[in-house]
Amino acid sequence: VDYRTVDYKGKIALVIGSEGSGISRLVRENCDFIVTLPMHGSVQSLNASVAAGILFYEVLNQRFPAK
Repeated sequence: VDYRTVDYKGKIALVIGSEGSGISRLVRENCDFIVTLPMHGSVQSLNASVAAGILFYEVLNQRFPAK
């Protein structure tokens, strides 16, 4: 699921996988959904901390929109 299409206003837990191996099978099987960050151009992946920052920004943007 594209991260931009998810409603983050309810109770959530964000699990950030490592760049190399992602998240374990057990964790993946217990997730309600898996979000992805679309890549464009020559970029194949993002550092886990960068991806986390983008997701946290989206969560805060939805919960506390600009007035």
